Amino acid sequence: MGSVSALLNPTLLLRDLQRINRLVQQISGCLEPEPIAAQITKALVENFNCIFARIWLVESDRSSLRLVASAGLYTHLDGSFAKVPMGAYKVGKIAQNCVPFLSNHLADEAWVKDRDWAIANKIQGFAGYPLMTERGAIGVLATFSQETLAPEFLEVLQVLCMTTTIAIDAALQSQQIQQEVQRQPPRPPLSDQLAAILTSTRLVLVGTEQSLSASIVHLYLQTAERLAQLHCEYCRLTYEEQAISLEAIIELPTDPAPSIKKMERVDFGELQFLADRLGGVLDAQTGVQERMLQFSLRLPYAGSQKGEGDQDSPMPSEREQEIMVLLAQGYRDRNIAQHLHISESTVKFHVNNSLVKLDAKNRYQGVYQATLKGWI
Repeated sequence: MGSVSALLNPTLLLRDLQRINRLVQQISGCLEPEPIAAQITKALVENFNCIFARIWLVESDRSSLRLVASAGLYTHLDGSFAKVPMGAYKVGKIAQNCVPFLSNHLADEAWVKDRDWAIANKIQGFAGYPLMTERGAIGVLATFSQETLAPEFLEVLQVLCMTTTIAIDAALQSQQIQQEVQRQPPRPPLSDQLAAILTSTRLVLVGTEQSLSASIVHLYLQTAERLAQLHCEYCRLTYEEQAISLEAIIELPTDPAPSIKKMERVDFGELQFLADRLGGVLDAQTGVQERMLQFSLRLPYAGSQKGEGDQDSPMPSEREQEIMVLLAQGYRDRNIAQHLHISESTVKFHVNNSLVKLDAKNRYQGVYQATLKGWI
């Protein structure tokens, strides 16, 4: 391995770290591994004087690596290095052994397949880093330079590789989850789910059922559970043109007579809060000499979430929303990772994305803002 100077220039290091920070903001929230890899390699060429940069990802069977991004001198994804067997060539060895490799004398390295190519293109520096998770390498990032690799660049490259690993790992796991969801049988319509809860209630369906967001379905299922506890006798689920509504009639006990205000606060308080966050209306009022309670919950199909601040603020991904809910329940990163079967680094990645979207300085502020905006 060629020698690399250990003396760092703080000014250059700070400048390069600022570039990395801007790059991280660009890939924040992206859940497709190929575009993330393409952004990283492009940035290395444009901002760090690399003649070209590439990223390979380990295939699911871990027998080989697939070239997913290439920028600079070579942009094609085919050719002799499009697929590298695990342990073969320098890229395969970096992935297999999980050890980075650095050289400032590439043409003199014995492992180089074509030294004449390195000399003809005046390539001096090479840096190959494994993209490491707790499960092992998920890929390799490699950069080639016509200049000697400065120690500041190598420090920054390590930071970039950690960030790249988190982003790509999150994207890969998101893809896996989506594939698992697609393999699962379709979720039954809302009326069937309500009927399974309201077993002693006469349920009437009006209109044609439509696909609903997870947050809307969740709220109606919560509502059905509460109505079942109150021994609701009749419910009508109506699919309107712009909204969906659930109306119910509940016979109130006469001895002792319940306080309507207390019911609104205790029985429907949380539902009211969630309905408001989703842009809906919840109403409960008595009728027929205050012996019957008429309940209704109406939500727009769009489920436009309301809260403090800009209505056009970025919306969370399903994974970000899941994690914020668990944070609000007091879960720590390790507990969240175990609960969702993901890595702690992936949890941190989604939390950081959420804090940016919520314009929150810390997790406590993030949970508060998430509650106001209806994420939770």
